[in-house]
Amino acid sequence: MRMPGLEFRRPQWLAAAMLLLFAVQCLWVVRRQTLTANDYRYAGCGRELWESPSPLAGYLTSCGNISDGTFAYRVAGLPLTVEGVAARLSSSASPREIRKRVRYLLLLLRLPFIAFGIWLGGGIWWVSRRLYGNEGGFIALSLYCFSPEMIRACVTPNNEILAAWGMYGVLYTAIGLAHAMQGPRKKWRPRLALLALALGLTATAHVAAAILALLLALGFMLYLAEGRRPQVVPVLGGVVAGAFLILLASYTFNLDALSYVFQSADAFLWVSWSGARHMFWALPNAGITVAAAVAAGLYLLQRRSRYFGNTTPLIVALILLSLETTGVHAEPWLWALPFVLTFIGGVFADVLESRHRRFALRLTGSILAAQAIFSVLSLPLLVR
Repeated sequence: MRMPGLEFRRPQWLAAAMLLLFAVQCLWVVRRQTLTANDYRYAGCGRELWESPSPLAGYLTSCGNISDGTFAYRVAGLPLTVEGVAARLSSSASPREIRKRVRYLLLLLRLPFIAFGIWLGGGIWWVSRRLYGNEGGFIALSLYCFSPEMIRACVTPNNEILAAWGMYGVLYTAIGLAHAMQGPRKKWRPRLALLALALGLTATAHVAAAILALLLALGFMLYLAEGRRPQVVPVLGGVVAGAFLILLASYTFNLDALSYVFQSADAFLWVSWSGARHMFWALPNAGITVAAAVAAGLYLLQRRSRYFGNTTPLIVALILLSLETTGVHAEPWLWALPFVLTFIGGVFADVLESRHRRFALRLTGSILAAQAIFSVLSLPLLVR
């Protein structure tokens, strides 16, 4: 099966099957959840942000003081605004009808976040496959699809999965743009627009995540854009301008609302690895922990693994894993997880191409199987 600019062959179908398994796990959890006060807050605030003429009105009612970003609220509220679900939950309906509609409301609140989780998984597979081949791509995707932390992030309204999606997109789009800058300018434009969109949406989730992504993108682009380095800052200046317009649009172009935006800009402290400990010491993540430890050891011992494609996700992962926030809720360790999995896929792909391939295949298969088992067994723990 072929579409313009897109091919569906065995690798693509296998990746789609893996992402379907991820979606099934998410839906299994959602099917057993109940609506919470936090769900109603996201639903009510999201609808107000879409329907109210001023976002500040939303802050004073359902939203409270939004200190992270509006992205998750708008994502949660958009299906409800389109479908008018809340308006149909009337007291005149029968108890059975109300229960059915409540289940429908719960599913609508979560489907957009599951969709972004699938999108992020597809991005990890696409990037890893281009960098490391089919084996590296499927190792990274398999660990992602059976990651309880990513499933947890997709089954409740939150900005963390959106920030993780945005940061991953910003950094690898920026790297692609740096490579494209070696060619004619007409090849820059699509990547410029995509980078501005990704950075803007990341900022609407967490401004701090966008600032950090921009700084990392600047560093990687300056490293890669040989002969075009003087143009990197002006190019990123245009990207920042476009991203700021997107951020401003998320607040309905209300300049007064921007006073809420930068409350998260100084949220990071470089003093704690508590998030990393939470992720790597949790039993449901044991397969990912073992894979990360093995990959780190091989990276240090095996010279062929120490190249830009493996080093980039390692640098980003280490930075994000070392961050903690105060005042504003954020989970930088979750933003780091896609980069951790990309790094694992790259190092394991290198080993599979070595003379130790047979042993590496057995080790890789055992780790992936163990992580899949841990993920499935941990699903009941994710039901709230």
